[in-house]
This record gives sequence, structure tokens and C-alpha cells, in this order.
Amino acid sequence: MTPNTSSQSATPSIPLPWVIALAAAWILPGLLGHDPWKPDEGYTFGLVYSLLNGGDWIVPMLAGEAFMEKPPLFYWSAALVAKLLAPPFALHDAARLTTGIYMALTFALVAGAARELYGKGRGALATLLLMGCLGIVVRSHQLITDIALLSGFAAAFYGLALAMRRPAAGGFWLGTGVGIGFLSKGLLAPGILGFFALLLPLLPAWRTRGYLVTLGVAAAIFLPWLIIWPYALYTKSPALFNEWLVINNFGRFLGGNDLGPAADNAHYLRILPWYALPTLPLAAWALLRARVAGLTTPGIALPLLGFSVILVVLSVSADARELYALPMLIPLALLATPAIDMLRRGAANLIYWFSIMSGCFFMIVAWFYWTALELAVPAKLHAHLHTLQPGYTPGFKGLAFTLAMFYSVGWIVVLLKLRKSRERPVIAWAATMTMVWGLIAILFVGWLDAGKSYRSMIADLQKALPAQYDCIASQTLGEPQRAMLHYFAGIITWRLEEEGRKRSCQLTLTQGVASEATPPAGAWEKIWEGTRPGDKVERYRLYRRLDPSAKNL
Repeated sequence: MTPNTSSQSATPSIPLPWVIALAAAWILPGLLGHDPWKPDEGYTFGLVYSLLNGGDWIVPMLAGEAFMEKPPLFYWSAALVAKLLAPPFALHDAARLTTGIYMALTFALVAGAARELYGKGRGALATLLLMGCLGIVVRSHQLITDIALLSGFAAAFYGLALAMRRPAAGGFWLGTGVGIGFLSKGLLAPGILGFFALLLPLLPAWRTRGYLVTLGVAAAIFLPWLIIWPYALYTKSPALFNEWLVINNFGRFLGGNDLGPAADNAHYLRILPWYALPTLPLAAWALLRARVAGLTTPGIALPLLGFSVILVVLSVSADARELYALPMLIPLALLATPAIDMLRRGAANLIYWFSIMSGCFFMIVAWFYWTALELAVPAKLHAHLHTLQPGYTPGFKGLAFTLAMFYSVGWIVVLLKLRKSRERPVIAWAATMTMVWGLIAILFVGWLDAGKSYRSMIADLQKALPAQYDCIASQTLGEPQRAMLHYFAGIITWRLEEEGRKRSCQLTLTQGVASEATPPAGAWEKIWEGTRPGDKVERYRLYRRLDPSAKNL
């Protein structure tokens, strides 16, 4: 299985315009029409909003404070896109379109890597396989830095695949991919991709002088990404540089701080069976058919080694979330690509008919719940849905109905036009995932937003604010909440937890649970209490100081 072999370069049965149209239909739903949601979108947009309101382009700022968790590439990108597209789009929607741009880039780069590894026509197949992964659907429509990281990994894999044929061009894309990953999330991408690139000469296809050229060009391309922003940050504040490098890179990975969720070594092995469906079983089938001798061929060796390195590095990290598994889907999609040519007829038909049956089921369910939500038929389900999200206003919405009908009918048309081919099961699955996601994102985004948005809660809080007050302190208030207060109300709170930012304020806003109130120390009276509609866990309380001479301690 070498690059561009005739055995893998069969005439594709997937016209490029169809793939582009399907990818666009997959990318667009969910990017527009809702406020930033907690946790990740809330604080990410807060950093973008600070940039758009005169914030520092070197030091990421969130509601008046430095936020050194990640480098600023994604925030820069989103701020520029928002500046260009708002209006006509709402500022947060325009910023979220940046995610769509990065996803389109990711799909294109994965397609390029597959063409280099497997030949003409295989690029579209790899894109559809990535598009069909369950784990990528929701996350790839959120305003999060991990999508830029995903693009960086895609660029690096494309560069390493291209290096066999065009060493210098491969080095350019490898260095660019590592640079994008570095300025999106920090040292994780250079660590994983650098280790991966240095291991590749163990394989015959990369044990060449040309690959040395690739590594040299990659290092030269990566150097500006590595130096410019960190140097500017260090020049501005060595303390903030140390906080970013030591605490938020080495500290998170090694577990030397309390940041991030704790994890065990088997976390990713447990989630991959559903997260990487259907690419994981297809990739396993490709490995099984390759046998031992075939494991060193480029089309197997490159994605297999890349996946293994990513899995091992993430598994030994002390910080883990399912979100961090996104880069593993790229090598799995590549590894699963040749499996389509090896599938037995029974397995191919199983995937195809399962796609049709599951699509029919979810389409019927989606429209049934929509009639209950918007048209009150049946009435009991309508009441139950509005009990879950009491802040939602039901009613027929013509644009949403039209778009959802387009997705439903379009899915049927795609299936009717599919010819029998090796790629048919993958096309059917990707089309089904696109249709199901489209219906969810179009028909129910308003209902979901009513419970996830902080807009109505913050508007209610504003009504309770005194006509005159000096400032608002906060206690245990999360980063997403601080960001949304800044965005929706222009309120910047002074956190009592931060020694250097404590202020004696007349008001204090606390975040806690509904069953327990923890007022700030001293003499205070509660003047407001609220939460998001339907939220039975979080509770926010606003206190006014009774003794003007007292201080926040």
C-alpha cells in the first residue's frame, strides 16, 4: 500500500461537488443562532470579546484579568472573523464561524493526506469517515481552541504524507501544523508531533535523505511560531510567561497543580469505542487485513504510528477530557480509508442499511418532538419539554421549518441517488450524521439555548442592581459566568479569591448550589437570587454590604 498505487486509485464514485456540499451542510448547523454556552464557549468568547474591546493582543484577557491557560491564536482568529462578519451576524455567532473555517481546513487537509497515502479519490472518503465520527459532531460546532488544534494536527499529517513525494512542501505543512497546534493549545502539539516525526525514520518510506529535508524545513517554519509570541509575552511579563509555561503546560500534563479534571490511564481507551465510531472498527479491519508484512507500508504505518503516539501521550497525562481525544480521529479516519476497499459485501450492506434505518428513526423522532415542542401535539410531551426549559417561547418558525425540511428531503434524495459502490456505506453514514445533526441544531437550538444561555439571568440581575454602587466583588464565580457578565452587561467583577485584585466593593455576587447559600464574610443582605431557567443546581446570589466601613476579606 504505497502512495498513489493503482490498486488504491480506482475512479471515485463521489463527485467533488457532492462532497463539498455535504461538508458544508455538516459544518454550518449549530454555528449560528445561540449564545455562548458554558463551560468552554463561555470563557473562550470572553477572551475574544476582550480583544474586540481594546484588550491586549499578547496577554489573553478575560473580564479584566489575564487568562494564561492557552496561547492566543484561536482568539486572534475569532476576533478578526467577528470584526469582519458582525454585523450582519451577532458578535458571538460571527466569532463561532471561525470554528467552521477551521473545520473546513481540517477536512481539506485530511483529504490531502489520504490522496497522498492511498491515491486519487481516497481524499473524499477519508473526509466522510472523519465527518461520520460520533465524537467530533458536537465539539466541532463549538467556539473552542481545540478545533484550531485539530487543524494543526491535520496539517502535520498531510505534511508527513506529502514528504514522501515532495520533501520541502511536506516540511512546510508539518512545520505549519505544529505551529498552529502550539499557538492554539501550547506544548502538547509540538510534543506529540515532534516525537511522532522523529519516530518515522524507523519506517522505510521515511528513512531517506529527503525526509531530512522535510525535518529541516519544518523546523525553520515552526521557529517563528515558537519564538515570536512567547518572547513578546516574556518581555511584557515574566510572571505571566511562567504561569503559562510552567503551570498551564507542564503543571497540567504532570499533575503538579489542581487545574483540569483528573484522569486515569484508561480514560481514552474507554471512550474510543463510541467516540471513534465507525472509524475505529474499520481501522481495526484494515490492520487485520494488512497482516504483519503490511504494517510497514506508508498507508498503514503513518496513521497507526500517529494514533499510537497520540494515545500514549494523552493517556499518561494527568489532565483528561473527551474533548482532548479529537486529534486521534484524524489518523483513525486515514487508517480506516483502505478498509472500505476490503469490506466484505455483508459488512458493507450492514453499514449501509444501518445508516438508513437509524436515519429514518431519528428523523421521525426529531419531527415528532418538534411538533410537541412548537405545536403542542401531543400536549403532555409539550408540557414536559417546557418544564425542562421554562424560558423557551414556543411557536412555528418558518425559517427553521424550511431548513429542517431541506435536510430531511435532501437526505432522502442523496440515498436515492447513491449507486452501488464500495464507498456507498460511508456516504450513507456521513449523510445520515449530517441530516440528524442538522435537524437537532436547526429545530432545537432555541430550546437548548433557553436553558444554556446566561442572557435572561443576567438581565434579571441587572434589574436588581442599585442605582449607585462602586463595584461588584465575586465569590467562587466561574470563568464562563464572569465572561458572560462582561458581554451581556458590561460588568467586571473583582474576585475575592485573587489576592492582588481584592477590592472593597458594596456588592458581592456569589455562585453556589440551590440548597446552600454561602454569603461573604461580614454583614451583608441578599438583594437578589437567580439562575438560568430550568437549572436546578446552580444558584447565583447578589449581596449588598450593610456596613459601609467594612472591607471584603
